[in-house]
Amino acid sequence: MTKFRQIEKILNPPPYHWVGDGFKVHTFFPSHEIEKSRMSPFFLLDYNAKTIFPPSDIPKGVGPHPHRGFETVTIAYEGSVAHHDSNGNSGVINKGDVQWMTAGSGILHKEYHEKDFSKKGGLFQMVQLWINLPAKYKMIEPKYQALLHENMGKFELTKNEGIINVIAGDFMGVKGPAKTFSPINIYDMRLKKNAKLTLDIKENYNTGLLIIDGEVEINESMIANTDQFILLDSSGSTIDLSANKDSVILSLSGAPLNEQIFQYGPFLMNTKSEIVQAIDDFNNGKFGQLE
Repeated sequence: MTKFRQIEKILNPPPYHWVGDGFKVHTFFPSHEIEKSRMSPFFLLDYNAKTIFPPSDIPKGVGPHPHRGFETVTIAYEGSVAHHDSNGNSGVINKGDVQWMTAGSGILHKEYHEKDFSKKGGLFQMVQLWINLPAKYKMIEPKYQALLHENMGKFELTKNEGIINVIAGDFMGVKGPAKTFSPINIYDMRLKKNAKLTLDIKENYNTGLLIIDGEVEINESMIANTDQFILLDSSGSTIDLSANKDSVILSLSGAPLNEQIFQYGPFLMNTKSEIVQAIDDFNNGKFGQLE
């Protein structure tokens, strides 16, 4: 008998805050509603809901800053974002694209509105995730993956009901392009009105859904709307979704790391001493240079 994964809570966006001057974000977790290890290996979800930015000759964003011990994953739904880091990597993501940066042992990077988008202004909508690295990989060499929309794994639903863009992991045998350090599934799901979809999630994987757009009924019991986050219980294997409108859903699931977490600002390690070392290394210029 199928065991449905129960809804633990449906969250409205918490009050927004600015990251630099280019990202107006709602932090769904970690928060007082979802503690820091509850969605492991996902540590943070920042959501820039739909926002209109006026034209600007100077691109808005956030200047050079350090990271160590985890990965940043930026998903573009509307607008364009540019990236530069102290390893010499750079890139631009547009609607449907993803930037995946492994900070590892330490890196500086900056993110800002792409110059042509900035000059024109317009609709902007993004998600940034922090994905924790297992302890044995925290000090690996930094790297960068530019994941373009056309290279995503694509699973087309029957009856023209929509498409699943597989960013990471596997959906019904279709694999995503992202290379990960622990078992993770990230799906960009596009469902047409009245479409139905059953997600099979591995037992004990931490799982959440962010409604990017639309209205979705979950397990024939509760309805979630645009900009809401659904935290699912960690037991059970099946989630039933029904789209009451054309809907876009970000699905996150992954095997918990079950390791100690110690976070300070832009550093995510396992112990306080590792944080102290990260701060010392940053102050001593070991993360490289970036202007």
